[in-house]
Amino acid sequence: MKIKFTGKDQPHRVKWINYLLSLVLAYQNPPHKSKNMTNIDISNSHPENLPLFSTIKIQHIVADITAAISKSKSLLEKQLKDTDQFTWDNLVNVLDESDDNLAKIWSPISHMNSVVSNDVLREAHDACLPLFSNYSTYLGQHEGLFQAYLSLANSNEFTNLNTAQQKVINNTLRDFRLSGIALSDDKKVRYGEITQQLSQLQSKFQNNVMDATLAWSKLISDKGELDGLPESALIAAKQMASEKDKDGYLFTLDFPSYMPVITYAKNSNLREEFYTAYVTRASEMGPNAGEFDNTAIIEEILALRHELALILDFANYADFSLATKMAETSNQVISFLTELGKKSVPQAHQEKQSIVDHSNETDGIDSLEPWDLSYYAEQLKQQRYAISDEVLRPYFPENKVLSGLFSVVNRLFSINIDEVHNFDTWHTDVRLFNITNKQGKLIGRFYFDFYAREHKRGGAWMDVCRARRRQLNGELQLPVAFLTCNFNKPVGDKPALFTHNEVITMFHEFGHGLHHMLTKVEVAGVSGINGVPWDAVELPSQFLENWCWEPDALALISGHVDTGEPLPTELLEKMLAAKNYNSALTMVRQLEFSLFDFILHYQYQPNVTRQVQTVLDSVRKDVAVNKTPDFNRFQNSFGHIFAGGYAAGYYSYKWAEVLSADAFSKFELEGIFNQQTGEKFLNAILEKGGSRPPMTLFKDFMGREPSIDALLKHSGIR
Repeated sequence: MKIKFTGKDQPHRVKWINYLLSLVLAYQNPPHKSKNMTNIDISNSHPENLPLFSTIKIQHIVADITAAISKSKSLLEKQLKDTDQFTWDNLVNVLDESDDNLAKIWSPISHMNSVVSNDVLREAHDACLPLFSNYSTYLGQHEGLFQAYLSLANSNEFTNLNTAQQKVINNTLRDFRLSGIALSDDKKVRYGEITQQLSQLQSKFQNNVMDATLAWSKLISDKGELDGLPESALIAAKQMASEKDKDGYLFTLDFPSYMPVITYAKNSNLREEFYTAYVTRASEMGPNAGEFDNTAIIEEILALRHELALILDFANYADFSLATKMAETSNQVISFLTELGKKSVPQAHQEKQSIVDHSNETDGIDSLEPWDLSYYAEQLKQQRYAISDEVLRPYFPENKVLSGLFSVVNRLFSINIDEVHNFDTWHTDVRLFNITNKQGKLIGRFYFDFYAREHKRGGAWMDVCRARRRQLNGELQLPVAFLTCNFNKPVGDKPALFTHNEVITMFHEFGHGLHHMLTKVEVAGVSGINGVPWDAVELPSQFLENWCWEPDALALISGHVDTGEPLPTELLEKMLAAKNYNSALTMVRQLEFSLFDFILHYQYQPNVTRQVQTVLDSVRKDVAVNKTPDFNRFQNSFGHIFAGGYAAGYYSYKWAEVLSADAFSKFELEGIFNQQTGEKFLNAILEKGGSRPPMTLFKDFMGREPSIDALLKHSGIR
């Protein structure tokens, strides 16, 4: 997500370096060792403009980044000094090329720091964060650069620029203010100090979460303790133990290992042990109490964000965050979330009571502990619908799902996808694909990294490898995306088998990828996902998820691993019947995250103790229906807002879900594979990137403003 994609709201040159930082901080970690490593050099890349990951020499990273930033600064100063009248070509285009070259150096380093981490790379990576932070401040507070953009915006040439170019310039002028261009000298210095500290603290937060996740595991030798777990989970745990030269079944806190235990294990004590370890990660509680504690880091991050907002004349960080989003005011966001809560909480209580009634009927339990809820919810689901992820898993082998996904987008957008072999990569599990249009022309590429492993960040995300842009030499640089998931890897001679939820995750991230790769904008600052307001960036990803529930699409993406038999009608009907099972519980859980994040940043008060827990407790009182134990420290691993780009922006998932559900209603009316409707969505949304306001693009597609009704209908909330 969820998943954690680096939706960027940095549309312009000033925040282009913040975009480089977001490659690190929004989704994050050293590469596998390779022989014949050389220094990083943008000229040392694949002939087809792909990085050569295996050539990155970790000990040279800091020196290479230092040199590249110095080169970019020198070019900027020379360009400003030698130019009398600024134009798009001699200002924006030249400097964009310089920063794109810097991005080509940093992007593979940042990505590997997310997916193949080790201590050496992490140290080099983190040492670069102050360099980028200082460079970002240098750009955002450069009076000469600001005046150059201002003169271009006021020139006759501006009226002759295309929409995307004008948007970049306007966004840049807006963001000079957000970068402190109008501040006094002492406040400019403080602004720079704050941004540098934040970049380091956010990276430390994420490192602590990863280390805390790695620090805990459980080896179980007695299979009887694992009664209830599906065979797929047992096989994966046994293989994990074997890889560590151990006998028995090895489990970790990586989600594919943790989730089967909390969902299926009949042993309540075992579920409690796993739950406790999971919800206390990176905190002062639990089995690794205090070892990787993020509590103080959270307080520092919040204090610095608030101070930054005040320096820039915003009342709070939430207001600062909205300066680049669709939502106009903090009250608008809170009202939106509160209204969803009013419509969802009553039904969520009913769903919760049904689970309690079931646990009482089956085991005489009338008060569920947190570690019991998923278990009895799953039992009730199976009783009602005779369906589970494990029953469906054999029908979703990796290659069948992939080919079906590619067939779906082919029918919608007339694109073809082919796999590339023999390419340079950061891990042997990674796959590379080309996208061509209906004329057979190459238009983009993407990497898929499916499986969970040690030293890889949890969750799923899409990130930028290359942005689509017209280069100084006139050639078009094609977009390239990183698509990352954390699914169970193949076991034995069987292919990887995905749950239906994992299929949805794959479609979600690929929707982000399409937004990045199908753009027709040739200006990096607003091509693809760049420049798209954060609360609109989830529209294409959540939109594409809908096809995972459509019978005609499921016929393409499903096929039994042994027989190739498509999903039987009986199972399909059961799956569709169970689609909105506990949907209100899911809704209020997301509202809890969103309200906690936004209210925390909106109402933050310096020097108030236990503020984080107080806000979280208050939000839970309003929207949560499940009790939370006092030792739960969910916030200490909430990387979206404390290490990623979702600070005062987690509401974006629900905000964009309104857009995506409403947009899909047009396909429900006109046909889910209607080519004219698909082409209209492609032209109005995917191709435009951040070149126009998202509400304008939505109305171009739908002919009206969005309505919340489609979301409630799709969620089964009455």
